[in-house]
Order: sequence, then C-alpha cells, then structure tokens
Amino acid sequence: MLCCAVMACKKIDVSFTYAPEAPRAGESVRFSNLSSGGQNWEWTFGDGSSSTLKSPSHVYKKPGTYRVLLKVDNKNGLTATQEVTVYDTIPTFTCPDSMFYIFQDYTFTANLYNPYNYEVEYAWSFPINTEYVRLVDANASLNKSSITVYFEKPMEAAPLFLEVKMNDEITLIEQWFAVQDVSTNSLLIRAADGDYRQRIFGERAEKEKKDADATVMLDLEQDTFQVYNNYWFYLSDLAEVFPGIQGFHIANRKIYYRADGLWVANIDGTNRVQIDSFPCTAMTLDMLDNRIYWADEDGVWYMPFVGSDNNKFVTEPEQLNELPGVTVLSADNNLK
Repeated sequence: MLCCAVMACKKIDVSFTYAPEAPRAGESVRFSNLSSGGQNWEWTFGDGSSSTLKSPSHVYKKPGTYRVLLKVDNKNGLTATQEVTVYDTIPTFTCPDSMFYIFQDYTFTANLYNPYNYEVEYAWSFPINTEYVRLVDANASLNKSSITVYFEKPMEAAPLFLEVKMNDEITLIEQWFAVQDVSTNSLLIRAADGDYRQRIFGERAEKEKKDADATVMLDLEQDTFQVYNNYWFYLSDLAEVFPGIQGFHIANRKIYYRADGLWVANIDGTNRVQIDSFPCTAMTLDMLDNRIYWADEDGVWYMPFVGSDNNKFVTEPEQLNELPGVTVLSADNNLK
C-alpha cells in the first residue's frame, strides 16, 4: 500500500519544445510533448486554435508572438507555457493560370508578407543555356515584383526562379511548370533549302522547321486563278487592269497581288495601294487569322487584311522569319 501511495504522488513534469525555432507564417510548427507522464493533453496555440494530440503540429497564418499552453490531464497545476514568435511568411510567386501552353502570355507575381515595409529586391532568372521561356517585353526588367513571359516549347517541367532579398535575408524560390503543346494553324513555306511548316500562335510563330507533309500542299498552291462569288478570275484576265501582275489572292472584296512589289486594290481595280516595294516572290492569305503573308529577299512578312475603303493600312508589316529564296507560300488552316 505504501508503494502505491508513493507512485500516486509522483510529480509529473510538463514541458515541450517546438521546431523550427524561428517559424514563419504559413510554415508548419511541430510541438514535441516532453512531459514525464499524463494520459490526456490539451494544447492552446494562442491564435484561437487548439489540439488534443500528444505532439501536434500547427500552422500560424499571420506573423506575431503567440503564447502556447500545454495542460496535462486537465489539471491547472500541470501546465507549461512558451511564447512562439512567428516571423514573416516565406516569399513565393504565383500565376492566375493553372494550366500552361506554349506561346501564351503568363504573368508571375511575387507574394510576401512585409508588415514592416522593409526594402525588397527581386531577381527573376531562368536556367542558363535554355531557350524555353521568353519575356513578352524583351526589354523588361527582371528586378521587379512581377514578370510576363511565354514558353516556346512544351516541357514536363519548366523551371522559373526568383530571388528575394528583404531585411538582409535572401530567399531563393524555385517552381516548375508543366507546359503543354497546343493546336494552331500553320504557314507552309518553300524556301531555297527545302519545305517548311511554321506554326502561328497569334503574334508569335514557332521557329521554322522542315516538315515533309508541307510538300503536298505547296505543290498544289497557286495564285494564278481563283473563284470568288462564283466567278472565275484568271491571271490573264486581270493583266489589263493590273499591269505586271504575277499572282493574286482575293478576300473581302479586295485583291492582293504581286507585281513590282506587293499591292492591294478593290476588286474592281480602284484605290491601288502598294504594301511593299521590294520584289514579291510569293504570297498567300490566312482566312483564319485574317492575315496576308508574302515573301521578299529578306524573308517572310505578314500583316492584317486591309479594311478601309481607300485601302490605306495603319498596321506596319511584321517579319516572320529570314528564310532565303522563298518561292511558294500556303496557309494551312487545318489546326496542327
């Protein structure tokens, strides 16, 4: 009986530790119960949350100093307390989009908790010797809180890095994104060194690449006759109205034709305007994107269809590539 009485009166020491020693908001804090006895545990974490696990974990959503209390066996005399200081959250960066596709714009923004208004320095970077990602604005700074980029090729894991310096502490953030391919229309090109398919993505184009299936469509391409509104138009018929005409395409009551350069006119021959004064070696119309593509000695160019009645255009031509010796162009609107 005396032995039992001694055991019943044995003092329970209540204590605990936590890790990490300097937790941040959003980071899991692990509490280790080091008490020498007890059967039941009650934790209060100082932010309104509690737990009855022996050694719980807890996440503080905001920085601050919290008074943590551990009570054993629901006895006021069996308690231990510590103050836990939670520091600013670990910086990260996010994007509104959750799916990523090639040649589309994505904006990434740094997110960090900075209640003391410390000066913050940002440094975005991409892995060295890779060309999978480009800045939308090639002259944009990499030292600001957000950047807008596009990916040039599909990848299972495309990395993006951000270094944040705040209050003399540097944090390196690394995230990886799955970038998917996407269907789009193409421009087929017969150049001096072979046939190419160049996929078009809005204002951008995939780097040119040879593609055997482009050959068939390029062999069928012609700009010497067309059917428009049930009328047949032949090169010989148009030669009197458009002297020196070498080839043409018709769309939206406009005729685009090759002569001493590239021209646009109304289908009745009025309001002729020269688009390009250099010798035009090939041309085609993309009815899906409403664009005209043409080639000269410097490569392939494009611009939107001309919409005004007087055929004056306000959009300057953009260069698609620098392929030499282009003789045939064909727009393939079958999505690839």
